[in-house]
Order: sequence, then structure tokens, then C-alpha cells
Amino acid sequence: MATKKKEVKETPLMKQYNEIKGQYPNTILLFRVGDFYETFGEDAVEAAGILGIILTKRANGSAAYIELAGFPHHSLETYLPKLVRAGKRVAICDQLEDPKMTKTIVKRGVTEVVTPGVALSDSVLEKKHNNFLAAIHFEKDCVGVSFVDISTGDFKVCSGSPELIKKIIFSYNPTEVLYKKSDYDKIINLIGERFYFYGLDDWVLETNHSIDLIKEVFEVKSFKGYGFDNANDVSLYAAGMCIHYLKQNQVANLSHLDGIQRLAHNDFVWMDDFTIKNLELIFPLNKEGKSLLDVIDSTQTPMGGRMLREWIAFPLNDLISIHSRNDKVSFLVEHKDLTHLISAQLINIKDLSRLSSKLVLNKLNPKELAVLRESLVHTTNIDGIIQEENAYELASLTSEFGALKKVIEVINESLLDEPAIAVGKGDIIKPGVHKELDELKSIVRDGKNILLRMQQDESEKTGIPSLKIAFNNVFGYYLEVRNTHKDKVPETWIRKQTLTQAERYITPELKEYESKILTAEDKIHVLESNLYNELVSKVALYVKQINNASFKIASLDCLISFSQLAIDLNWSKPVVDDSHVIDIKEGRHPVIENALPKGQPFIANDLMLNDQEQQIIMVTGPNMSGKSAILRQTALIAILAQMGSFVPAKEARIGVLDKIFTRVGASDNLAAGESTFMVEMTETASILNNLSSRSLVLLDEIGRGTSTYDGVSIAKAIAEYLAENENKPRTLFATHYHELNQLEESFDGIKNFNVSVKEVNGKVHFLRKLVKGGSAHSFGIHVAKMAGVPKKVVSRAEKILDELEESPTSKNKPVVKSKKKKSDDAAYQLSFIQLDDPILEEIRDEIKDLDINSLTPMEALNRLNEIKNMIG
Repeated sequence: MATKKKEVKETPLMKQYNEIKGQYPNTILLFRVGDFYETFGEDAVEAAGILGIILTKRANGSAAYIELAGFPHHSLETYLPKLVRAGKRVAICDQLEDPKMTKTIVKRGVTEVVTPGVALSDSVLEKKHNNFLAAIHFEKDCVGVSFVDISTGDFKVCSGSPELIKKIIFSYNPTEVLYKKSDYDKIINLIGERFYFYGLDDWVLETNHSIDLIKEVFEVKSFKGYGFDNANDVSLYAAGMCIHYLKQNQVANLSHLDGIQRLAHNDFVWMDDFTIKNLELIFPLNKEGKSLLDVIDSTQTPMGGRMLREWIAFPLNDLISIHSRNDKVSFLVEHKDLTHLISAQLINIKDLSRLSSKLVLNKLNPKELAVLRESLVHTTNIDGIIQEENAYELASLTSEFGALKKVIEVINESLLDEPAIAVGKGDIIKPGVHKELDELKSIVRDGKNILLRMQQDESEKTGIPSLKIAFNNVFGYYLEVRNTHKDKVPETWIRKQTLTQAERYITPELKEYESKILTAEDKIHVLESNLYNELVSKVALYVKQINNASFKIASLDCLISFSQLAIDLNWSKPVVDDSHVIDIKEGRHPVIENALPKGQPFIANDLMLNDQEQQIIMVTGPNMSGKSAILRQTALIAILAQMGSFVPAKEARIGVLDKIFTRVGASDNLAAGESTFMVEMTETASILNNLSSRSLVLLDEIGRGTSTYDGVSIAKAIAEYLAENENKPRTLFATHYHELNQLEESFDGIKNFNVSVKEVNGKVHFLRKLVKGGSAHSFGIHVAKMAGVPKKVVSRAEKILDELEESPTSKNKPVVKSKKKKSDDAAYQLSFIQLDDPILEEIRDEIKDLDINSLTPMEALNRLNEIKNMIG
């Protein structure tokens, strides 16, 4: 007879855990048990490794044991960010009822799901960075993308070519990217694997589900009000993916999302991800370095810091908008006292956007509500200052602030000046707001005074000087007596607990007062919680006005930051017009200048480009002379001007740009099987295929990733293409191929310049000055010497250079095959054998030492094979 298999039974707690865990696969579940958040099984193993907490085991009925790791519930803000930054999805499961009110297992449920792109906690978010959740949807040749930051209410969408969407994704740098599961390969081909990805089931996109969700959230029947003619716009499907995901992750209320902002590529200067990276606009290429953002960000509010990042990634190309910003900066520079008054208020304004989002999502604690109130007071103060000073130029930035005074009044009616951090942790509501609440608080205060008097009376009656009344959750209030006095305890006292050094007792009188106090405290908790929630609901009615104020304060913060740069760093107001001219007088590189030792001046340079007589500047000069810096500073000055800022130059005229392209530095993609040269050519092809008449093109050392002959040929062909192109893009072309200087003779729009150097007693001094004329010397050996290359190598290089320069075929240019007389062959072969290559020299020595007449045919073949092996 077969034995019946014993049924595995779980404990009630683990059964409840497993049911909830099953609803959140691929998610670490933080399960509240008493005063701890616990993780079990694989979650526990993973959490213990990430958080550095102890991994242990607990009994699970007849199902044996299960791994366990946990931490105190009050440490959630410490441990949660670590899990999210490790790229983990985290579901927070809380107790939904008071354990004292049930005789069965406590009811529990997930109250929040936190992922890298769905977070509200200050400990997870960075103050001056948006935390964007992105979604990408593919449809034939068009791609749609949406970005939502639930912590600020920002919601942006865009549709267009894969190149456009790739640029925008890299500019916004989302912390999490959603995609349709069947589109995985397309996603990786578009943006690589650098982001945290989460795949959604295909059905989310295969019906009108996602579109209906957007209509529901924004309470609209069509999207024409947001600028969409077509309700099936691919970007709207991406937006629906975000909404679906947020609702899936317990974000029920999305009323703080401030409409849908549609990004149009012709509203800003086009810069691909290569350009943003190479110009070091937001992040430096080296960890020790600084980006443009690092140098120019003196914003004082988190909203201002986030807005400035966006302004850098998306400079304006609309002249009216550029002039509007620029004129406001000019006004602030001219009115320093007014700027200081506004700055003194700005510094006290906290993150209005994130506070209002927490307000709507019911995550705002009383302390934060007080912070919101204080920030709104300083916001309205700025409005008052601007009106008082008749600063009409700034009036548009503080209009509609009147409603904020009403918000402040609503908060002041109920909230204490310094409330507790949470209900139950101290007082929150002002006296006089609710009569019953005041009476209950009086009972608690008087009851505690009575308890204190009771302690004094009993101490006097019993002669126990160290007697004290205390409280714990197990049996409430008690009298504690040290063992040295326990013989004085009256018989009427009831012993409840024995400790090593003391005994604990209760009395009927003590229990009576305890009942009054605890009943009052429970009622206070309920009443105060209800009153606070009512207050939050009232304030939430003004969330759009708060968000509007946040946007305007952020704009003002950025403009004041610009004015401070102009004053502190001696920057000037640029002229931005619709010409095709870039004319910079005494321009400086803002990041390099910032890094110079104090007192060391930056060598400023003039530069002029137009679409006629100086469309392309060929910049030659030795390595380390500053060619790349001049290219980059030209772009940075143009970008700053079109952001609305003053610029690091004595004067600057910038004909408005719509695209900036760079091919600067080597960016190998060897992991993808692409060589330096392949990457270089791919980037160059993108530039040449997307030119416009308002483009600025920066090319640095094109062709150096291949052989000299190919490099010169390609660089020359590219320069000719740019000169002959009907769009006439303004171009800076830095090169070490001096042969390109000849192009000036063939094209009216190409002019030669070089970054000058001075040679004194065999030593090279870099003057870093851009002057007319081409350079015929690279000074590469001098640079090698400066870099610390051993003297023996430098000396040998100088000798080889002398030999090459004396060679009949060498005239500071590579040897190119051409029709030549037979008598020239020896000189050509000598030039080849004298190339600076140790392997070729070794082969030469081998051949020189051979006695051909004494070799047998087999020996000759063997020696030839040895020489072949030397080449590899």
C-alpha cells in the first residue's frame, strides 16, 4: 500500500506573504511584521547582499525553514534608496489595521511600489535632477517617446525619426525605460543597454487601452488641445504606457501631472548625443573634470537646477524667446540690489514641484506642509519686491501669484507653526480649530499631571524615594520599585513583572487614569488624522497654482544665475540675430578658464565665420596647442547665447543656429565590433547627411583613425563637400594634415588659421593664439618630450625625422605614388625602409645580412618565411 504524501503546511503569516508576493513577481517585497520590514526567500538573499544586513532563517510550519532578512521600519528611508539604486523594484507591504483590534492575522497590503523611475522619497531622488520614467513605442519608421516625473508632475512626449528620439532620450537621461516586450531588439539597437529597462505585455499597446487611460487621467475627449491632430500619434501610445505602468504600481492619483508638453524638434537647437557628450555640456568626460553645467549652475532652488539642465540640453532657436531671456538677464545685471533682494528669498524656497506632488499623492507629512507654507511665503515676497521696485521687465515671472496667499491662509488656519513630523508623534493642529480635540488634549495633559502627582503621593506614603510611574505597550502604566525597597510595597499593589533589579506593579487607581488617558489619546489620533487629511485636501485644490509658481520661480532662478555669472566672470551680452555670422571677440572657454589657477589669465581668441568669404576655417597647429579648445569654446559660446545667457567674450554676434555637430575625439565602440575609424566615419556621415544652412560643424582630426593616405584623402574630400554644399554650414576644421592648407587656394570660403607656437632654444612654447595662415610643423616630438617619453626614444625620433626630411620624396607630406622615373625608385624604397617602425628596421637588417649567393632554394624559402612571421 502506497504511503500518503504528507501535505506541506505553511504558517498563516507565510501563507499571507506568498499570496501578496505572487502579485508582484520580479519585485522585492518589504513585508511589515510588527516594527520590522522583513524579506523572505530569494528576496532575503538579494536584499542581504545589497543592504549588508544579516541573512538568517525562520520556521515555516512543516515547510521547514525559509531565508529571512529585515530591518527596523523606521530605517526604511535608509535602506530603500540602496535597493532602488541597485536597479530593484520594491513593493512596500504595510499593516492595514491595528494589531490590537484583531484576534486573527493582521490584514496587510501593498501601499507603494518603488522602481528606479517611480519614486517620491527624498532619499532616492536627487534635488537638481529630474527622475524620468520613459516609454518608447515603435511604429514603422516613426518612434514615439514619453517622459513622466511623478515627483514633479512633468509630462513630455515626442515623436519622430529614430535619430531624434535617441538624441532626446540621451538628453533627458531617464532612470527607467518601458518598452513593448516584442520590441526588445529594437530598443537595444536604438539606445544600447545603459538604461534600466522594464518590458510591458504587448496587449497594452494592441488595443485603445493606453489612449483611453490618457483621456481618463486628463479628463479630455480629444488631444487637439495639446497640439495633436491625430489621436493615434505614436507618442500618445508611449504616454499611455507610462500611465498604465504608474497605475500598475499603485500611483492612483495623477491629477498633479501638468498636461502633456509636446516636444517639437524645431523648437530647440539639434545636438546629437555625440555632441552633448563631446562638448561636456552636462557630464565631464573625466571624473576629475567639470562640465559646462558644473561651471554655470549657481541656481538656489531644486526646480531651478533641474530647469537649467534642460536649458543646456535644449538651447532655444527662436529669436523672440532668446531675446526675452537675454533682456531679463541684462536687466538683472543692471539692477544688482534688486537681484540680491530676490536671491535672499530664493534661497529659502524649497522644492515646490515635489512638495505639491506629494500633496496630491497623500505623501506629504505635516513638517513638509509647513515647509511648503514657508516656501510660498517667500515666493509671494518675491512678487512683492518686484512690484515695489516697479520691475516690469520681470512682472511676467510672478504674475498669478495672488492665489498663493489664499493657500497660505488655508494652511495657517489649521497647522501649527512647528508641527510634529507625523500624526501621533506630537501636536499638529492649532488650538481653537476643533473643540473636542482641545478637550481631549486637556484630559491627556491633566492626566499626565495627575500621574505625576500620584507618583509623588505614593512615594511619600510608602517611603520609596526612587518610585516611578512608566508605560509600555504590554500592560500600560505601571509602578516600578527597586529591589532595595520592595519590602515597603503595600499588599494592595498587584505585581505584573519581575526584573533583575526591580519589580513592576499596578493599582486600580492607576488603571482608571490609564483608561482615561489612552482613550483620549486614541481619539486624539483619529481626530487629528482626519483634520490633517481635510487640510491636505483643501490645499491640494491649489496644486496647479503651486506648480505654475514653481515653474516661474525656476525660470527666475536660472536667469539670476546667469546674471551672477555675467557679474562675477566678466561675461558680456551677445547679439543673437538671424544672420549667418558667428563673430566672437576675445572669446574664452568657460570650463577651462574656471579650472585655471588663480591669477593665471586665459588666452582669449577672436573668431569669425560666415556663409560667404569665411565659411570654413582650417585650424592647424601642434598637439596640445589648443585647437580642440578653440573648437569647443566656439560651440559653448553659441549655446550659452541661445540659452539666453551672457557669454565669456568681450563681444559676440551669433547668427542663430538650429544644429550643432561635433566630431571631436576618438570614441571607440569596440564592444560592438566597431573600430575607432568606423565610429568616426559613422558620426561624420550623420553630420554630412543632416546639414542645414544654420548648422555649426566642428571637426577635429578627421581621418586620423586610418592610414595617412586614406586620412588625408577623406579629410580633404569632406572639407570640399562642406565648401561646395549649398547650405554653406559654418565649420571649424582642426587637422594635423598640413596638406589641407592647399584648399584655401581652391575655395573662396576656406581660410587657413593656426594656433601659434614659439620655439626658443629647441623648446616649444604654446601661445594658444589663433592667427591667420597655416602651420607646416606639428612639433610632435616636442610634445612627446613634454609627456615624459624616454630621452633615447625622443633622440631616435629626431634622427628619423631628419632622415625623412632630407629624403627626396619628403616635403612635409606623405609619399604618394605617382608617375616617376626609374631612377627615383631607389629614393622611394629608401624612404620606405626608413619609416619609423622597429619591425621594418629589423627586416631591413635581416635582408642586409643575407648572403643570397650562398643560400640554397630551401634555405631562402625558410628565411623568407621567418621574415613573414616577423610581420605577423
